[in-house]
Amino acid sequence: MDRKMDKIRINDILNFSPEEIPAVRVKFNIYNGCDDPLELYKSDPDEVNIDWFLWRDRRRYFSTGQTAICFLKIGNDAWLMTTIKKITGEKAVDETKGGAGYEAQEIARYQKYFGRLVLRYHNPCRTMGRTYASVMDELEVLEILNDQFTGEDFPGYENVRLSYRQLKNVIDRHLPGWIAALQNQKAVYLITDNKTGKLYVGSATSQTGMLLQRWSNYIADGHGGNEALRDLVKQQGFDYVKENFQYSILENYNARMDDEYILKRESWWKETLRTREFGYNEN
Repeated sequence: MDRKMDKIRINDILNFSPEEIPAVRVKFNIYNGCDDPLELYKSDPDEVNIDWFLWRDRRRYFSTGQTAICFLKIGNDAWLMTTIKKITGEKAVDETKGGAGYEAQEIARYQKYFGRLVLRYHNPCRTMGRTYASVMDELEVLEILNDQFTGEDFPGYENVRLSYRQLKNVIDRHLPGWIAALQNQKAVYLITDNKTGKLYVGSATSQTGMLLQRWSNYIADGHGGNEALRDLVKQQGFDYVKENFQYSILENYNARMDDEYILKRESWWKETLRTREFGYNEN
């Protein structure tokens, strides 16, 4: 005789205790008539996990001390859990316009589920903020994805164009398709300052740790050891890089390509784009 399988509910995964549950809230992020948070998440998860999730005006979705869970609609009654944060305080915002109005810290023990846990839930109203207790028995686990949801695979080297936040997400979340494509590649790459239009041409060779390592250096400190970029970070601050820099690939090569050839191609691009005269290259 067939035995009907019990449904797996969200708290079977998260295991909040009865004492913790009253202090847990959830927020369902949906299309607001202007922007689709799913498209924003695919481009930059922090736009949802910070700018949308922690948004407030006069209305307050959360209070200091609460645990907050972020859900993103990815299909009919299908929701992706993108982050869980502890609300540690409020930030001053213009309450007539709204903004990211909470200080919050991601809860590390749930990180392995971020962007991977997909649930079924029929939201009967457009109310975005709810208590966890009111919905937890209706949030049914559909699947846990093998990899973090991105909405798209690696687009090909000729189509790589990433903001600082997007590149940081690739590296921090160790997105498999991207990591596999970047870790063994040599390249000539371009960094664009979207505020001023100034350019920097660089290269990734066996001497600099290949493209993934080279770009990881920029994510770590903003300058990757380059003198002009180091001066920029010192003068303008690391946040300037985070807000304005874009990373793309001019030419890519497999690991067997001779480093000297790549350095010659780097120099050719510097001359072609005049980055020594008008950009951030000094050598």
